[in-house]
Amino acid sequence: MGQNRICSLLGIRYPIIQAPMNWVSGAALTAAVSEAGGMGTIGPNAGANKINPDVEATGELVRKQIGKVRELTNKPFAVNVVVGFGEDTKYSKKIVEVLVEEKVPAAIVSVGRPDTYTQTLKNAGIKVLHAISTARHAQKARDAGVDAVICEGFEAGGHKGFTELTTFVLTPMVADAVDIPVVTGGGIGDGRGILAALALGADGIYMGSRFMATLESESHDKVKQAIAAAKDVCTVSVSKEFMLARDLANKFTEQFQEMRKSGASTQELIAFLEEHGQYQSQHLGLAEDAEICCGQVAGLIHDIPPAAQLMEKLLSDIQKRFSHLEQQVNNFF
Repeated sequence: MGQNRICSLLGIRYPIIQAPMNWVSGAALTAAVSEAGGMGTIGPNAGANKINPDVEATGELVRKQIGKVRELTNKPFAVNVVVGFGEDTKYSKKIVEVLVEEKVPAAIVSVGRPDTYTQTLKNAGIKVLHAISTARHAQKARDAGVDAVICEGFEAGGHKGFTELTTFVLTPMVADAVDIPVVTGGGIGDGRGILAALALGADGIYMGSRFMATLESESHDKVKQAIAAAKDVCTVSVSKEFMLARDLANKFTEQFQEMRKSGASTQELIAFLEEHGQYQSQHLGLAEDAEICCGQVAGLIHDIPPAAQLMEKLLSDIQKRFSHLEQQVNNFF
């Protein structure tokens, strides 16, 4: 993989990036993925045991997680910067200050304009990967100077825009639209998905839900078990007025969807979300009664291995699947 553009850009062995996940991807998971040759990413609220609105405390928590990662590995890693809007940008501004002070290798920037922090981060020698949802957004991010873009198809878990472009369609659109490295995610959890993404024009792979169900993940055990037990149509796309979220189907999603159908007010919906959010599921273990952001790939996840073992399995699966694919293609000619 030495000639792969993402590997060359980030200084990693394999073009597999662990997506940041709220309350889930802390220092242990980040370091394990990076040590195994991919790139781990510290997510929002990593290492926290409560919801803390204090800006300074949020920044110092990130700094502490960075230190823990560096105690566990000397390999490159990333930190997620959720830009936000309006008053909420005070958190991302503080986190960017910490990233610059700590000289982290890379930042995965999401939910906000690409020109907000790109130059500040790049001036500090930090590689910038910006999350986008359309080819037009990818071009804007490129023009803002980002080093690579990350696109996620509609299959992906977590929060996203209202566009319904799938990974199979979005990836080649973005790859055709920009000349910088493209990382893609959404529905990828094994060697088949990785090969498909590369064939579609991606330089790197972005995986979240598959890494959520690993031993080092900070997901509550009940959440991990729920993901491993999921079958077939196991997720639902939930509208939150300002964006969509793909969640693991449970009592929470049923109640929330019913509230929307019955005409609940925006204030009532927001209050319900705050009382049944990711903190309650991922940290407190309310796997049935709170929100679990999770991709459709959950139906392909059946175990909860150590992250290093998962990486080994993925690489082995790629080789096996590629050999089979090569035979199939050769049969065409």
